[in-house]
Amino acid sequence: MSKSKKEYIKILGRYRMFLILIFAAVILGIIEPKFLTVSNFSNIFKQIATNAILAAGMTFVILTGGIDISVGATLAFVGAVTINMIGSGVNLGITLITGLAFGAVIGAFNGIFVSQMQLQPMIVTLATQSIFRGLTYIITKGSPIPLDLSSKSGLGYKWIYGGLIANSIPFSFVLVFLVYIVSYYLLNKATYGRHIYAVGGSEEAAKLSGINTKLTMILAYVACGVMAAIAGIIISARVASAQPNAGETYEMDAIAAVVIGGTSLRGGEGHVGFTIIGAIIIGMLNNFLNLMGVDTYYQVVVKGVVILLAVLADAKTGKKA
Repeated sequence: MSKSKKEYIKILGRYRMFLILIFAAVILGIIEPKFLTVSNFSNIFKQIATNAILAAGMTFVILTGGIDISVGATLAFVGAVTINMIGSGVNLGITLITGLAFGAVIGAFNGIFVSQMQLQPMIVTLATQSIFRGLTYIITKGSPIPLDLSSKSGLGYKWIYGGLIANSIPFSFVLVFLVYIVSYYLLNKATYGRHIYAVGGSEEAAKLSGINTKLTMILAYVACGVMAAIAGIIISARVASAQPNAGETYEMDAIAAVVIGGTSLRGGEGHVGFTIIGAIIIGMLNNFLNLMGVDTYYQVVVKGVVILLAVLADAKTGKKA
């Protein structure tokens, strides 16, 4: 094979998610004409805010070679805590800081058990998922808690999802943009990003080169927890309530977005800028299935198949490498 052809294939492989995005949009539009309308794409971008932010946090963890399946439970727990605080008359700023702090603490909890105790990330985060899902049911008593919209704090909280910047740009879009700008800087411009890639590539080699691998992994889980908290605030603001089952199966969409975006589950390979493309593809798939009237249960099956295919593609790429 010629050198130019190899380079061409390499470029196609690197940017394959853009090709998948275009191909998926065209095929879905042919099947369902309503899919390619401006209003429908506007709905898609509104709907992906939560998953896009969750996926950004998941990218940090997966780049280290780990995984976090507790993000949905973290999302629900933070939503329940913050909605309760608003209902108790707590200032909006303090409420939001507390919610983000809880996300960071949950992330640190996961990171410490994974890095310090050398436990499997899947097992640790499965336990965390159970703990904080249970705590969410305890806080909500199994029933939705409505957001108190009679106070300024309640209206301010609701504005986080429905508010507009310059009367045209949804604030939730701005949050997604800021999350990805910060994530891009940390992973591609800061020393910490180089440490993350080094740990994901080879933890032992990273340790021998003087990198504090344990701290690097803990901070990756902290980032994931904070972004799950932001997603929890957004979704509870969107529905103006704390739902005990909020975020169930959201970890599936987040993992799918990361892997479709080209980040390897082996760790050390990927780009957070491509994760947003993966989130858009998952959002398009969800939207298309809804337009087609596909039952929710079948949608879960379809997304499971998509994740399996994405993991299979990642495995094949790894073997070739």
